[in-house]
Amino acid sequence: MDDAARLYAERLKTPDHAAALIASGAKVAMGLGVSQPPALLKALADRAERGEVEDVNLYYLLSTAIAGQTVLRDELMGRIRPWSLFHTAIERGLEQRARDAGRPNPVQFIPTGFQQSPRLLCHEVGVDTLICVVSPMDEDGFFSFGTNTDYSKPVSETARAVIVEVNPHMPRVFGDCTVHVSRVAGIVEHAAPLLVVPKAQPQPADRAIGRIIADLVEDGSTLQMGIGALPNAVCDALKDHRDLGVHTEMLTPGLVELMQAGAANHARKTLHPGVGVFAFSMGDQNTYDFLDDNRGMEAHPVSYVNDPAVIARNARMISVNATLQIDLSGACCSEFLNGRQFTAAGGQLDFVRGAYGSQGGKSIIACHSTAAKGAASRIVARLDGPVTTPRNDTHIVVTEHGWTDLKGRSTSERAMALIALAAPEFRDGLMREAQAQGLI
Repeated sequence: MDDAARLYAERLKTPDHAAALIASGAKVAMGLGVSQPPALLKALADRAERGEVEDVNLYYLLSTAIAGQTVLRDELMGRIRPWSLFHTAIERGLEQRARDAGRPNPVQFIPTGFQQSPRLLCHEVGVDTLICVVSPMDEDGFFSFGTNTDYSKPVSETARAVIVEVNPHMPRVFGDCTVHVSRVAGIVEHAAPLLVVPKAQPQPADRAIGRIIADLVEDGSTLQMGIGALPNAVCDALKDHRDLGVHTEMLTPGLVELMQAGAANHARKTLHPGVGVFAFSMGDQNTYDFLDDNRGMEAHPVSYVNDPAVIARNARMISVNATLQIDLSGACCSEFLNGRQFTAAGGQLDFVRGAYGSQGGKSIIACHSTAAKGAASRIVARLDGPVTTPRNDTHIVVTEHGWTDLKGRSTSERAMALIALAAPEFRDGLMREAQAQGLI
């Protein structure tokens, strides 16, 4: 038996014994999205339910039902303390139920950009434990982080204890995305289908926006896309383009389909030519199958992928992100809704700045002109929440009514251009608001 196999055998544990490595008061980084380990999290939740562990501080982005059905349950709050860097329906539900019951908010929210999350977790917070899903160990003793290199790779280098759940369904991915068995304190084997997120189907407004954005994209551009129906519509509209590249925090089904269609081959990329780059992936089974053992894709930590200086090294970088509101000066709120934290800043500002810094690059903020089934305008006089993308950084804005480039424009010119992108029924009211603010 070689050293790697011996270490593997020594550190192989049952889920309960592996979870016992997490002591009361621990600071634990939980994998993002698909990387949340079902067996480990159930074992940790069971230990908390039995009162065998308490005050476990759980740090993470983008929780899923895997966590929501185990460690992020109402009855475990206090014994397990969520520290969310990106809310989903799981945190919103915990908060709402606490408000309804008159209890204190059980979820702590930490504002941060995605690119900064490894430094925050490794140094500002100083997490001591990492728990995540990995692919099976290779012959050299390395596990691949698969769909989720993001902050898992950097944390694996500083945490006192790395506990992994080996899942044969996790794709083996290349790049700077591995951890050696010698760094691992506990190994759990658990075969389970990966979390699948079906491709969101675009609506007519998404298709209209997709066509507008596709016309702004030159052949040979490198793409970053967000999640949802709108970015999927953009990808659908780009399938007749040629020599596109991918450098994105999140690898989505839409981007995978662009590569499978031959429209994105990375041939003209100026950084990592011939290779698509991503930090994490969440999507359908086709996406995971595409990633497995694919030398044409590389995963890197989000501290690298989302570094604006790195992004800008891709010539003709195109960043496409959605927002919830845009004010008349171009500032965007992309994370706050109905007076509450809805998601988080994520990597939006990272790519807004990186794409604009690229030679020939374009940062695009896209949204439907209305929300609440047409009852509210997304273009507003004043934002209802924090600024995610400052007006100084906003470049191109697209709605189903057209697009505008805000760079080099005065606040008066911006207001007029953005009002023209609003739904017609809201334009007169926005004009009055602009006049009241002295913008026009």
